[in-house]
Amino acid sequence: MGYLTLKEPGTARLIIKKSVFIGYAAPASSEREARDFISLVRGHHSDASHNVFAYVINDGKNFAVRYDDNGEPKGSAGKPVLKVIQNRGLSNVVVVVTRYFGGIKLGYGGLVKAYGEAASLAIEKAGVVEVYGTERFEVTFPYGLLHAVRKTVEEGGGRIVSEDYGNLAKFTVEVREGEAERLMKLIAERTRGKALVRAFFMRSV
Repeated sequence: MGYLTLKEPGTARLIIKKSVFIGYAAPASSEREARDFISLVRGHHSDASHNVFAYVINDGKNFAVRYDDNGEPKGSAGKPVLKVIQNRGLSNVVVVVTRYFGGIKLGYGGLVKAYGEAASLAIEKAGVVEVYGTERFEVTFPYGLLHAVRKTVEEGGGRIVSEDYGNLAKFTVEVREGEAERLMKLIAERTRGKALVRAFFMRSV
């Protein structure tokens, strides 16, 4: 089963009533990685008025959801950043929003909107990707079926990760988890059983 996360770190900056908000978003595979990222941003902006954060970690074994308002009114900063992450269905993500106070108070609602917007913009800059598990299998076949097998793999959503040419041709095919059996059957049908398919291992990405 797949999940949505960030493609790469992203940064966004906006100014609201003279306050500067800088959003930082990044993928994080563990809670420790998320906290290291938070420390890095806070160290870089040690002179800021606030360094608010939120993260969601779910590596299949560990699940953690945390946020911190870092001195802003309770629920006005970290929580809206967390809601942006959750509303987009993201996992293994950390977001930090730095604020330099410009002298004009924004009010509770203004803070919620500003922090949420900075988080959204940073996530957009980072880009969202889907990560999912994969399965691999081998296909061995006569050379006369080379085009047919390649076409079937591509049309069936698979990817040829290695090719070997000996007495027979052999492809190692990677496909999304749960799709291997379907594609293996399709290859067997289209080659009328002349292509031999064998599942040999599975891995998650």
